[in-house]
Amino acid sequence: MLDLLIKGGTLADGNGGEPFTADVAVQDGRIVQVSARPLGAAARETVDAQGAWVMPGFIDIHTHYDGQATWDDTFSPSVHHGVTTVVMGNCGVGFAPVRPGGQDGLIKLMEGVEDIPGAALHEGIRWNWESFPQYMDALEATPRSLDYLVQVPHDPLRMYVMGERAVAQQAATGQDIEAMRTLLREALQAGAAGFSTGRSDNHRTSEGKETPAAEASVSELTGIAQAFAGLGHGVVQMVSDFDLMRDPGRFNAEFDLVEELARACGRPLSMTWLQRDPGGEQYKAIQARTEAAVASGLPLYLQTAARGIGVINGLDASFHPFMGFPGYKEVAHLPLAQRAAALREPARKARILAEKSDRLAGDGTAIPPLVDILLARIEMISGRMFPLDGTLDYEPGVMKSFLVRAKQRGVTALEALYDYFAEGDGGNLVYFPIFNYNDGSLAALGEMLTHPRALFGLADAGAHVGTVCDASFTTFMLSHWVRDRPTGKLPLGQAVEMMSRRNARYLGLADRGVVAPGMRADINVADPQRLGVGTPVLVNDLPAGGKRFLQKAEGYLGTWVNGRAVARGGQLMPDRPGRLVRMR
Repeated sequence: MLDLLIKGGTLADGNGGEPFTADVAVQDGRIVQVSARPLGAAARETVDAQGAWVMPGFIDIHTHYDGQATWDDTFSPSVHHGVTTVVMGNCGVGFAPVRPGGQDGLIKLMEGVEDIPGAALHEGIRWNWESFPQYMDALEATPRSLDYLVQVPHDPLRMYVMGERAVAQQAATGQDIEAMRTLLREALQAGAAGFSTGRSDNHRTSEGKETPAAEASVSELTGIAQAFAGLGHGVVQMVSDFDLMRDPGRFNAEFDLVEELARACGRPLSMTWLQRDPGGEQYKAIQARTEAAVASGLPLYLQTAARGIGVINGLDASFHPFMGFPGYKEVAHLPLAQRAAALREPARKARILAEKSDRLAGDGTAIPPLVDILLARIEMISGRMFPLDGTLDYEPGVMKSFLVRAKQRGVTALEALYDYFAEGDGGNLVYFPIFNYNDGSLAALGEMLTHPRALFGLADAGAHVGTVCDASFTTFMLSHWVRDRPTGKLPLGQAVEMMSRRNARYLGLADRGVVAPGMRADINVADPQRLGVGTPVLVNDLPAGGKRFLQKAEGYLGTWVNGRAVARGGQLMPDRPGRLVRMR
């Protein structure tokens, strides 16, 4: 008897071809048969998938669950969006290795770079490890909903070896580099999936300091990368600003560094790829250099998002334009509905709109400078700020913007935003895409998604919890790019291949990413008519009462990991078949 039989679904098998009608049979966690003819075998569970899409489980290569994984065994919200495998330890930040007494430094790093509340990290993380292999062992002790892989982040590695010299941005000595290389090698031999490094000016600790490895030299990076020598697995992930608009010479020097790192490690290397603002043409320069490097034999890839990269504004979110106004700060402590009512008082409204915002104290995140920039250019920037209401339009035209709303009412953009935030119970949200939206659409992103070196990533699941919830990228990919977008749609087979097989092969995972006999039974079944992302909701479910945006999905009939259901009809199942995937 089969464990699971999925009958009559439209199968997008992960190979990128045209979907076809098929039955899928599962036994002992493996797919044992895929048949275009109906299968009559008995099964403990039979799923009628007629009219539904049957797909491999999705693989999210860019998450920041490093801290959350120590207290959450479900990888929420990724589990709600068809993801069956996640990769942690991106952008050079994480929680291992760590010397006794060094925990606070890593929390400040993650709090600043990834906007995860420090109080939640202090209360939630148990810190029962020092080395990276011990961190892997500690994670492995807890059964989980999803499979997961871990990369070794550069910043903790540097801090472990160099101590305060790392935080002070001092150059690594030859002895330092050898020690970091040895530790990385140890972690890779224990099954770590790779190495990550971050080189972005936007990444700061909660004290506003540069991340320890932000200016690491070519010799440091290539010296560490020699840890991959002779191994048959491992990837490198990095983020860099490149700064073409500010300094073309710096751009070329930075990309030269990327090529040197890829050459030294001899393993696939992926980097963040997006349309910046300002600097909207930089993505084309990155594409040209990448194509030339690939032609010369370097294994470079470009991690690409599914929609605009930005922030959600809300009175209870981490970010909104009025957070620095004295009149707002007087009522900021009130419960949300009372706060909104206070903001509707005519005298208070008039006073706040006549005030100047206090300069926000830098907490290491991008929020304070973002508020300053927004307020300084509010009339122009409001053309890219949109109500995030029940329609959940992530590609809105300018006519829906607060700039147009304000002009139609004959008020300033700031007043239009104020009135919207003060409505009802104060729960209104505003969507502000910063990157990938320079032309008021996702057209440039469409070009990126169809590039042969593009990898589906950048969801940052588990990070920026008070400003985004991009763990829903997978569901958005299917509902928007495949089903709903009026022009420039992606074929279902191509979109599914990006989210499954392509990411699996990049990581070196040969046992998943495709629905085929012999493969792991990581499977999604979804109703294409109902499939969609839900409205983001702020919940206080982090340790110490920390809040985060949670965005669930509609339309998934079921998600199976290793042949066992982890979600059915939007509800999490009690089974925990997920495991740490140790690469060998």
